[in-house]
Amino acid sequence: MTVKIFIPRDSASLSVGAEKVARAFASEITARSLDATIVRNGSRGLFWLEPMIEVETAEGRVAYGPVKASDVAALIDGGLMTGAAQALCLGKTDDLPFLKNQTRLTFARCGITDPLSLDDYKAHGGLKGLTNAVAMAPADIVAQVTGSGLRGRGGAGFPTGIKWKTVLDTAGDRKYIVCNADEGDSGTFADRMIMEGDPFVLIEGMAIAGIATGARKGFVYLRSEYPHAIATMTQAVEIARRAGILGASVLGSTHGFDMEIRTGAGAYVCGEETALLNSLEGKRGIVRAKPPLPAHKGLFNCPTVINNVISLASVPVIMDKGAEFYKNFGMGRSRGTIPIQIAGNVKHGGLYEAAFGLALGEIIDAIGGGTATGRPVKAVQVGGPLGAYFPRELFDTPFDYEAFAARDGLIGHAGIVVFDDTADMLKQARFAMEFCAVESCGKCTPCRIGSTRGVETADKIAMGIEPEKNRALLTDLCNTMKFGSLCALGGFTPYPVLSAMNHFPDDFAPAPMVEAAE
Repeated sequence: MTVKIFIPRDSASLSVGAEKVARAFASEITARSLDATIVRNGSRGLFWLEPMIEVETAEGRVAYGPVKASDVAALIDGGLMTGAAQALCLGKTDDLPFLKNQTRLTFARCGITDPLSLDDYKAHGGLKGLTNAVAMAPADIVAQVTGSGLRGRGGAGFPTGIKWKTVLDTAGDRKYIVCNADEGDSGTFADRMIMEGDPFVLIEGMAIAGIATGARKGFVYLRSEYPHAIATMTQAVEIARRAGILGASVLGSTHGFDMEIRTGAGAYVCGEETALLNSLEGKRGIVRAKPPLPAHKGLFNCPTVINNVISLASVPVIMDKGAEFYKNFGMGRSRGTIPIQIAGNVKHGGLYEAAFGLALGEIIDAIGGGTATGRPVKAVQVGGPLGAYFPRELFDTPFDYEAFAARDGLIGHAGIVVFDDTADMLKQARFAMEFCAVESCGKCTPCRIGSTRGVETADKIAMGIEPEKNRALLTDLCNTMKFGSLCALGGFTPYPVLSAMNHFPDDFAPAPMVEAAE
């Protein structure tokens, strides 16, 4: 019986030598005439163990890692082909605590299947949601997505069903589905993992969105920094088109939907939906004033749904298992699961999908394992470079949109970056302002000028120049940006700055004078 050896081709794995490992395995298989085949899967999301190799056995898949190319011959000698225990053996993959305790709905196939095998996709539940959708009225699809409680996973948390209903109810000769795959936040990689590890689920979600709203064309706006995701998504779209999943007749139905992959030029502000639309139309990526909303006048002035990758990739399971199934997970108005991305100075970095409601401290300490340096955790930033810094005193905050908002934070794209007690929070606040100054599209004054003045003011505080006066000025700048900016770039930059000032005031105090020795 041919043995399957799974070697990830996810960017995270490639960055630590997965391609060399795959070549070493291929060489050994040929040299030893082994009855084995290599499957290039996505990552399971246990980044500290990458490249993590798996072998399929009669008892299930067994994991080994982290594996180097120089380990391959010894692994095979030690019985890897039969899943034998040895130095790098991690045991059965499904029994690994980091995986075993997750609730994987959106990421159910990621790391398990061959990303570009439609047979694999179908064998693991793929296309069931789309099959159900083509037999339903558009309004019924929208009602099911609305009833699930799914909210935008890109940051704003806006109810997905309401956005879809607005587009469905808006008259237009043409309508569009736009997937915002411009994943620019620090510490985030969930979108990339889906596109590289399970691209058909995004295609299926977009096709369902098109049928639900009357849109016949979709675009994935993908950041240029993701070459492997671009290549995988491009191949997946071609495969789906040949298989009749996309095209004039979706799965043989009367519904037509097709899609294209478009690459952005690397501007962070193009993660904002209206700047993204301008870029997609070939214009400069600057923010549009709202109204009109994109749902009424979006791409090429037509009604447009703009959803994040994870939002769209969550739709197939809702259409397969029903609204109540999905809604049964989570807490409050935050329903379903959220792919939490753990990064920074942390022992166990990676992707952890769970129902909303986990306490922040549990994510950092129990799941993430604390800091990689072994030093105390000083702060965590949740929600990317525009997210607030939370001290340990706030680690009881549950992962929930409203709970974070109540403490002047935001979940955003659910990226968590961990800092130990050596972090200088004044420098972090300055970085937030500098980041905004560099990435601002320049359209509105509060963002364009306020961020530049913020950098200057932070520098004055660091130099001990009128610290009390400049702390007050920095607070005033933040309030002006928060309430006066056209979009979230300028509007959310105050979150990291103010949270750093409020929770870590000692880092904003003048350095104590050192008396000269007598």
